[in-house]
Amino acid sequence: MRLHNGPWRGGFSQALRSIAARAAFPFAKDFCMPDSDPQDFRPPSSLPRRASPVGWVLAGVAGAAALAGAAWWFGWIPPSARTAETPAVQAPEPPVAEAPASVPEPVASGPQHPVDSAQAPPPPAMKDSDAFITQALGEWLGSDRIAALLHLEDIVRRIVVTVDNLPRTQAPSRLWPVQPAPQHLAVQAEPGSAVDENGAPLHATIAPANAARYQALVALVEAIPRDRAIALYRQLYPLFQQTYVDLGYPKGYFNDRLVAVLGHLQETPEPRGPLRLQLTRVQGDVPSTRPWVRYEFADPHLQALSSGQKMMLRIGPENARRVKAVLADLRRRLVSANAPAQATPVPAPSVAASAAP
Repeated sequence: MRLHNGPWRGGFSQALRSIAARAAFPFAKDFCMPDSDPQDFRPPSSLPRRASPVGWVLAGVAGAAALAGAAWWFGWIPPSARTAETPAVQAPEPPVAEAPASVPEPVASGPQHPVDSAQAPPPPAMKDSDAFITQALGEWLGSDRIAALLHLEDIVRRIVVTVDNLPRTQAPSRLWPVQPAPQHLAVQAEPGSAVDENGAPLHATIAPANAARYQALVALVEAIPRDRAIALYRQLYPLFQQTYVDLGYPKGYFNDRLVAVLGHLQETPEPRGPLRLQLTRVQGDVPSTRPWVRYEFADPHLQALSSGQKMMLRIGPENARRVKAVLADLRRRLVSANAPAQATPVPAPSVAASAAP
C-alpha cells in the first residue's frame, strides 16, 4: 500500500542532518530516506518471509518500536507502492531529502524522559552489538527464529532509523530491522468494481483474512518479558543515543523520540467498517505485474496518515487493539523507568495528526 503522498519537502536543517548522517557512518547512504524505495517493489522471494510485528519486540527490547512500528517497526507494512514500477536497471539514487515528521522532534532544552543507565551493566562496543543483541533475543525467542525474522547486520542503526521514520510518510522496508510481512495484502472487490489488466479490482476493501497474517506474531509480542526487555534497553541505551546523534540529531534525545512515536501510534484513528481502497494508475512504459503494492486508502484523511499509523490500520482492528495495549505498557515503562512500577501512566503527547476516521 502506497506510503508516499507527494514530493518531500526538506529545509536547510534537514539537509544538514542528511550530510551529517552520511559522514557519521559508512552505511549512511543506506539509512537516509530517498524519494522512493525501489526495493519496496521487489518480486516475491523464493525464500520464506516472516511477518514483521517482531519489530515491536525489538522496540521493547532494544529501545525502538515499529514496529516499527514499530514498526515499527516497525514495521508490519506491506511493500509500499508508487505510481510507476521500477525497471530492473535502477537509476542512480536521487538527492536525499527528509519528509516532514508528524511527531515533533525533540528540542534542545534537555531530555524530557531521561534514561538512567548508571545502574545498568556497561553496553558492548558498537562493533559487538549485533552479536550481543542476537544472543539476548535468541535466549528469549530462539536463535533459529531470530535469524529468520531479523536483519541482524547493523541492527542498532536499523532500529533507530525505523523508529525515526514511523511518524513520517515513508518507512522504507530496506531499512527495517525485521523481515517484511508474508504473502500479499488481501483485498475484497467492491460490488461492481472494474478490474485492471491483472484482474485486480480498482475499488476494494481490506479483507478480514488479511489480519491473519499478523495474529501469531502479535501473540508473540504480547508474550515478551517486558521487564527484561526494558532492562536490556537501558543497558544498550548509550549505543542508541550515539546512533541517533550520528543520524543528524546532535541535540536530540532518542528516548524522547521513541516515547513520542509510541504515543503517535497509540493515537491511530479507529475507523468503523471496512477500510476502502483504490488502485492507483501506473504511469510510464513499465507494465505493472504486482497490483497489490499499488493500493492506497480511498479516504484522503487516512491516506494522509504516517507510515506507522497506516500500518496500524492494515493489521486489522483486533490486532491493533492488542498492539496498542503493548505499546501503552512499553511507553509507560519508558517514561517511568526511574519511578515505582505502579506509577501512573503518563498521557500520550498531543500529536498533530491530519487524519480523522
